[in-house]
Amino acid sequence: MSVNPILAHLIRGDLIENRYRGSYVVVDSDDNLIAATGSFRSIIYPRSSLKPIQTLAMIESGAADKYNVTDTEIALACASHSGEAAHVNLVKQWLERMELSEADLECGAHAPLDRKSAKALIVNGEKPNCLHNTCSGKHAGFLTLAKFQSASLKNYTAFDHPTQTAINEVIAHMTQTDVSRAPKGADGCQIPVIGVELMGLAKAMATLVDSKRLPKVRQEACHRVVRSMQQHPFFVAGTGRFCTDIIEKTNGEVLVKMGADGVFSASVPKRKWGIALKIDDGNLRAAEVSLISLLVRLQVISNVDSFTNYLEFPIHNWNGNIVGKIQSSL
Repeated sequence: MSVNPILAHLIRGDLIENRYRGSYVVVDSDDNLIAATGSFRSIIYPRSSLKPIQTLAMIESGAADKYNVTDTEIALACASHSGEAAHVNLVKQWLERMELSEADLECGAHAPLDRKSAKALIVNGEKPNCLHNTCSGKHAGFLTLAKFQSASLKNYTAFDHPTQTAINEVIAHMTQTDVSRAPKGADGCQIPVIGVELMGLAKAMATLVDSKRLPKVRQEACHRVVRSMQQHPFFVAGTGRFCTDIIEKTNGEVLVKMGADGVFSASVPKRKWGIALKIDDGNLRAAEVSLISLLVRLQVISNVDSFTNYLEFPIHNWNGNIVGKIQSSL
């Protein structure tokens, strides 16, 4: 394997302490290569960066219409949310509308990503449940599709379940991947993960915002996902979170979705671009810094002053003093 270039580094005092290698690719909806570096044809697990694509299956099946899924809920299905009260309550209400509950979720439980929300649970003597899982919105979407299919609501996360079969068909088409031959694994929330080329992920995100070549039902599903993320950025992540901030501060002109282990996907609707980026060692902060720097370099982001906290991520010591920073090498 070729060695990927350094996309970001951590500086502490007089020394570059850590170097973060990675790759990225930018394509348009006609498959033209706009920019790239590193091994952008390598196969990765997109992890949660693929959620906007996975959500298409629920919408195009007719399940979203049948169960009155709102645009806010669609944004939540695309989300890696922070587990704030608004996120948790919306997933709960969504499930209750379908006569389901937290007990039907197979994503597992963890503390809210939002520190205030996590602390509130402790203060109230409560334990986190599956609703607090950052992927509970996606799983509510999967259950919606499973119920529409009249499929079993048990083991809906299994690779051979009808719900995952429908989702994997969308992934195969949108990323131009042969799912039958692709590497497979399990994500942190138990769903199958499919290996796709970094280029394939970028192509999917370009097609998401310029879907004119797709069948009409998938076009409409793409339009709805894009609209939902643009209009409800808080539900894509949460307070102070990278994805929410980027969507809000660009007024929906850049749609960003993080994935675990240093993966990001993004769409630029006006330019009909899709972007995919992966930091080799999975460092999330290095991925954020690299993606913002790439967006600035491509002149997708013009109000640079609004993103200085991401262009250079400060490193604090236990006394709260800044002792270093992660910054881009682009």
